[in-house]
Amino acid sequence: MAGQAQRTLRELANPNVIQQPLCIQFPTTDATFELKSGLIHLLPTFRGLAGEDPHKHLKEFHIVCTAMKPQGITEEQISLRAFPFSLADKAKDWLYYLPSGSITTWDNMKQQFLKKFFPASRAANIRKDICGIRQLYEETLYEYWERFKQLCASCPQHQIPEQLLVQYFYEGLSLFDRNMIDAASGGALVNKTPQEARALISNMAANAQQFGTRQDNPQRQVNEVSVTPIDQKLDSLTSLLGRLVAGQVQQIKACGVCAMVGHPTDMCSSQQEEPTQQANAIGGFPGQPQHRYDPYSNSYNPGWRDHPNFSYKNQGGQQGYPQQNWNKQHAPEQAPNSGMSLDEIVKALAENTQKFQQETRASIQNLSTQVGQLATSIHKLEAQNLGNKPS
Repeated sequence: MAGQAQRTLRELANPNVIQQPLCIQFPTTDATFELKSGLIHLLPTFRGLAGEDPHKHLKEFHIVCTAMKPQGITEEQISLRAFPFSLADKAKDWLYYLPSGSITTWDNMKQQFLKKFFPASRAANIRKDICGIRQLYEETLYEYWERFKQLCASCPQHQIPEQLLVQYFYEGLSLFDRNMIDAASGGALVNKTPQEARALISNMAANAQQFGTRQDNPQRQVNEVSVTPIDQKLDSLTSLLGRLVAGQVQQIKACGVCAMVGHPTDMCSSQQEEPTQQANAIGGFPGQPQHRYDPYSNSYNPGWRDHPNFSYKNQGGQQGYPQQNWNKQHAPEQAPNSGMSLDEIVKALAENTQKFQQETRASIQNLSTQVGQLATSIHKLEAQNLGNKPS
């Protein structure tokens, strides 16, 4: 203490060059031990990311260390010396910040490693996933079984008995695969022991991998059948468009009277009058009474008689309206044949649409110009009003 009191502030602020020991306290051994570069390159790498599996890392590390263990060196000694070389990034920082000499055995190292990167909350989440596992859409039995085994292996401390594991897997099966397993088990899977049920499921999954296909599922076949009509409709629509482009569609003729598309000339509604009226209007048939459409005839006024002053005779001596003059004045004019093809109708519609768009753009452009001029005028008026205000 007296010597330290005599040191200056500069000397006291100098960094400590004495290196602190690592957290691992290696066991003493009489044999010479040296890590080869080949062993270091074969070690797996764990970075401490959220998606990494620490249990898988320990298994891979154990395989490499047991495969290249020198003679006279125990597994614990080589594992403690090689484990720091398998860590990187966050995992290596965690190892360096542990207290010095806090780890003395390999089991202690594994316990600290799993406590850090596999906490109890992560184990609880995996346990929930195991309990609620379900077979995905179009997932085969083999793929579902492999996913279930991988999920169970990622958490060895899930503490779920074998009976519940088989039950959770069976409840998550699709209806088709569940019926197949029941049929293979002799009626129901519950009649077998957990070990027998697991062996049966494993054999069926292996068989599905070797010989099964995705098209064996009837649900997939139903989906394919339901899609077929849609494909046929699309093919029909494509064929129709091809015929339109090739000009194979029959031309649609317009009506010669009203110039409307949708009915021929002889079926126009303006021509659908009583034959008797048309015949009387143009002169009538031989022997047909001519005074039927006379407003002063007995047909309209049954109590009156024909008056000679209200009727006249033409030059031919026949009573009634002049046939020739009425035909000239009241006969409907025949509209010219305005038959248009479908291409011409579409072309005319496109031209009208383009013209309307051009007019709309011009109107919007004029409106924008006027709004801009109005904004400029308002800005000038505001500037004048600000300049005229007293200070």
